[in-house]
Amino acid sequence: MSSARMTVVPANADLPLLLLAAAAEVTQAVHARVTAAGFADIRPTHGFAFVRMAPDGATVGEIADHLGVTKQAASQLVDELVTKGYADRNPHPRDARARLITLTERGWACTRAADAALAEFTQNWSDTLGAATLTQVSKALGRVVTPGRVRPSR
Repeated sequence: MSSARMTVVPANADLPLLLLAAAAEVTQAVHARVTAAGFADIRPTHGFAFVRMAPDGATVGEIADHLGVTKQAASQLVDELVTKGYADRNPHPRDARARLITLTERGWACTRAADAALAEFTQNWSDTLGAATLTQVSKALGRVVTPGRVRPSR
């Protein structure tokens, strides 16, 4: 027998890669559906910003924190969304120095298209796995994943 140490690979070693692949599939499905709905000038990162702006708006600093980017990068993203008609800059109701970035009707329409894509994606998984299995997967992930800030990877 060799004196080299044997590496034991856990039975679920591929789980992190499968989770990353699932996240990529969700992002691609949403982006494809949003594009097909007429929002071809949107990137997935925009959608992650929309999540933070809905329902009550957010400052550039809050968007930057949510996305894990600098305020300068978030400001450029907001400029792009305002130019494309997806967001507006408004006076902040409690801070005269800040601006509240809110979704326009076009931004909300894009958000509704993304919500429809997520529902379709979930239904496809339910059809493939069965409703009971999908519920088990969802509950299990809910026990180990902290809900909240969902953002693109850098």
